[in-house]
Amino acid sequence: MENNVLLKEEQALSANQLFKVTAVSYLKEALAAQRYETCREIVDTAKALGVAGSDISAAIADFLSGESPGKPKTNRVHPR
Repeated sequence: MENNVLLKEEQALSANQLFKVTAVSYLKEALAAQRYETCREIVDTAKALGVAGSDISAAIADFLSGESPGKPKTNRVHPR
């Protein structure tokens, strides 16, 4: 019987990959919680861990476009 909870060896992330994924996840969480003052530190840490600038940019772009959970689809105020 196969246990679907555990990852197969070829699907498992290395420690370095896991740190990178976690750093981007923390950035997304900080953006969603509007903790913008911590984003710079998270970005610096992510870069130090080897996260590509394109991955960081993609996380920020997702947030700005409303693709990120926890963020309203728009942040514009409509004139009356």
